[in-house]
Amino acid sequence: MGTRHRLHTDGETGGRALLVTLSVVALFASVANSAAVMSVDLGSEWMKVGVVSPGVPMEIALNKESKRKTPTTIAFRNGDRVFGEDAQTLGVRFPSNSFGYLVDLLGKTIDNPMVDLYRKRFPYYDIVEDPARKTVVFRVGEDQYTIEELIAQLLQVAKSYAEDSTGQLITECVLIVPGFFGQAERTALVSAARLANLKVLQLINDYTAVALNYGIFRRKEINETAQYFLFYDMGAYKTSAAVVSYQLAKDKATRETHPVVQVLGVGFDRTLGGLEMQVRLRDYLGKEFNKMGKTKTDVFSNPRAMAKLFKEAGRLKNVLSANTEHYAQIEGLLDEQDFRLLVTREQFEGLCKDLYDRVTAPLDKALAASGLAMDVINQVVLFGGNTRVPKMQDILRSHIGQELAKNLNADEAACMGAVYRAADLATGFKVKKFITKDAVLFPIQVVFDREGESGAMRQVRRTLFGAMNSYPQKKVITFNKHTDDFEFTVQYAELESVLKDDTGTLGSIDLARVKLSEVAKKLKSSVAENVESKGIKAHFMLDDSGIFSLANVELVLEKTVTKEDDEDESTFQKIGNTISKLFSGDSTDKPEKVTEGAEKEEDESADGAKEGKDAKDGEQEPASAGDKQSTKDKDADASADTKADSKEGAGEAGKKTEDGSAEAKNATVKPKIVTLKETIPSKVELTYVAPLDGDLFEASAKRLSALDEIDNAKKRRETALNALESFVIDAQVKLDEKEYASCATEDEIATIRKRCSEISEWLYEDGTDADAVTYETKLEELRSVANEVYARHWEHEERPQALNALKQMINGSEGFLRNARNLTKDANPEKDVFTAVEIETLEKAIRNTIEWRDTEVAEQEKLARNVPVRLTVKDITDRMGMLDREVKYLVNKLKLWRPKVKPTPPPKPEKTADKKEGEKEEATGEKKPDEPVLEQTPEKDATTETEAEEPTVEDIDPTATRNDGEEGGDHTEL
Repeated sequence: MGTRHRLHTDGETGGRALLVTLSVVALFASVANSAAVMSVDLGSEWMKVGVVSPGVPMEIALNKESKRKTPTTIAFRNGDRVFGEDAQTLGVRFPSNSFGYLVDLLGKTIDNPMVDLYRKRFPYYDIVEDPARKTVVFRVGEDQYTIEELIAQLLQVAKSYAEDSTGQLITECVLIVPGFFGQAERTALVSAARLANLKVLQLINDYTAVALNYGIFRRKEINETAQYFLFYDMGAYKTSAAVVSYQLAKDKATRETHPVVQVLGVGFDRTLGGLEMQVRLRDYLGKEFNKMGKTKTDVFSNPRAMAKLFKEAGRLKNVLSANTEHYAQIEGLLDEQDFRLLVTREQFEGLCKDLYDRVTAPLDKALAASGLAMDVINQVVLFGGNTRVPKMQDILRSHIGQELAKNLNADEAACMGAVYRAADLATGFKVKKFITKDAVLFPIQVVFDREGESGAMRQVRRTLFGAMNSYPQKKVITFNKHTDDFEFTVQYAELESVLKDDTGTLGSIDLARVKLSEVAKKLKSSVAENVESKGIKAHFMLDDSGIFSLANVELVLEKTVTKEDDEDESTFQKIGNTISKLFSGDSTDKPEKVTEGAEKEEDESADGAKEGKDAKDGEQEPASAGDKQSTKDKDADASADTKADSKEGAGEAGKKTEDGSAEAKNATVKPKIVTLKETIPSKVELTYVAPLDGDLFEASAKRLSALDEIDNAKKRRETALNALESFVIDAQVKLDEKEYASCATEDEIATIRKRCSEISEWLYEDGTDADAVTYETKLEELRSVANEVYARHWEHEERPQALNALKQMINGSEGFLRNARNLTKDANPEKDVFTAVEIETLEKAIRNTIEWRDTEVAEQEKLARNVPVRLTVKDITDRMGMLDREVKYLVNKLKLWRPKVKPTPPPKPEKTADKKEGEKEEATGEKKPDEPVLEQTPEKDATTETEAEEPTVEDIDPTATRNDGEEGGDHTEL
């Protein structure tokens, strides 16, 4: 309370401090309104969550065990569900109820080779087919869960960790995916995120996220010369390698220079990883146990024993990475028989000998795809948990002939790169620009039928997005010969060169079937004498998540406008054509330069003769064709036409002036070409695994909502039970302490002890299965009995501090009163701030407060601690408030007081001087002012007084990283 009093007695300083404090609160409150975002590295074995919130740097969110990574495992048992380590623990006892390594099952039909491999590795799961979508469904008793539902629940857990870490609601995220994920896997993951109520800002490939993380901390080392790095990853499920380049590049739109990381080549092996090694070690341990003959039961027929062996194999694999030998030991493996076996690193490496032969293949594939040799690669950087295995490093080191770079956090690099990207994409953040350009792994082509010279229909293939093409990207394909409704197919292309014998892992080769309608109708209504069709253009998009889509289909027309037609054209028609030019076609806001396929349908003598030329990326159509405008702004076209007309007009005028003849009037006028576009209705039918949508999505959302309600009810019940048990134990302990017991009567102590004893017996007998409401009701009943005693104890503990605060306020008020007596008319006529009545009122208030305090304290001390309190803390604070108001009134009056302005008396006139002045006035006609002048307060004093009145508010920058002069207080710069 002393601080509070000082603020009142020193008005200027106190006011300034208060305003600065309020400014800080207001600024940080506005920053807090910005939403935080997260990234999720949803690996096969572990899940990492990155978060960034306004004013807080990027960081990894901790789980409930305060660990930085969480097992991607979910388990169900008796209506409950658990995640992470709890799910792994439950999975040892009930392996068929605990699900892990789920990510690679996304977007797979039941007959996919990867599903067959999963069943082989984990034979105790009950996997059935979704009757509607033919996808994977896990069955647990009578309950069934689609793969999207299981992944969505893991994402919900990640979201809860992020929200606990930031203290804010999370609605947006960037998700990390393997680079070899196709369209089915990517759209399935987006559907799972929607089930988890998350908006996916982008799906980013794991090697791209790592490369971004590597680059943002080495920004100063990047220059105009390209630097090449190879990132090698071996995780639990797969192995991949990517060649990337770092280089400074100038943005053509903004003319700003930014660092760019571009993926140049990728290689992968989707079944080579730590999981395969762990499974082999598990099977080896199982065979060795069977050889021991401790039981007649085959260990491979017992799911629980297999789960124990799998867990021990994982531990043993990690230990052998740092030790040459170690014992595998499991208590009660099967039929209560223990298992113990010494395993050497040499034995383990022998089990995986054929896997080691595949280690360098992804690296070689990445180099081949990039077209670079190993000698131009600056470094080979490792990430992924299994790159820590010494054997892996030895193989890679000997293959590349140079040391490996290990200066990267192998577990968290991808997650941190993705959260940087999330901050870049989300609103409310300002980050240093770092452009990423990913590469297409699986080429996409358009397949359609057209009539040849002989009249027979033949199939034509045109590549839209070729292998290693950068994306995001837009492409356009033009159909010139079709005059009626037709359809075409979008497919994967050239998979044999990428996947070889594993093309089945990608699922359906067909991606979509597109049907166009009203083609003949549009042509008939649009084509006229001066209007020519330039074909039907289909616009395709491969967004930054690597997801393919058809943007729109349109009929492109060219209208020839002569001078006469142009003169006849009304003003409104001209405005309409201008608007059409401005807003037709692709948006100019593109992630990079748009290139068009420009696939023209023309009669060819041989299919292959022109296919290569037509399919060439970036090929532009001639300007006269008028249908190749996606890389130019339509405003530029309109201005170009205007300039051309102006030049023609100027030329004609000049010619007429020079010749002076009438023939100039009949000079030939070059017609103007206007491009028109008509939308063609299109229907897209996906032919790969259909995304979870419509009624199926709603049904899944309801199932997850029901699970959430069960979890919330369970948490509420646990919280209520813990609160009741804690209060009972706490009450019994406190009544044994003298300071609490002295505040209660014997009857109150007996009542509280009795109620605690009754509740304790009830909790361990009939109350074990009670619901949350029952626990909360009993807690309130017990509190109503015990809170009276606790309240008395609190009053006796807090009263001395309150009295001490009152004493300080009285002392301060008395000091102020002594100074105030010197500011009255009787004591100081020049500074009569206060009246005698005001001084007397304050003096009376102080005197009454002192008398009240002394009386009440004396009466309270006569009372025992266990009787109702007479002098409460509230009474003391009320008295302090009354005295504070009296002092504050006088303080404010002192701040507003100003000295009275006194008039300056006129100088006494002298007779001789007056006479001379009069004569002078008569001679010159001028008159000297002799009126009295009021004395003015000096300007400097006024300024000083104003500055004292208006305390300066300090500008507080909410973010430590914001540069001076930058705008946008709601942005956080990373």
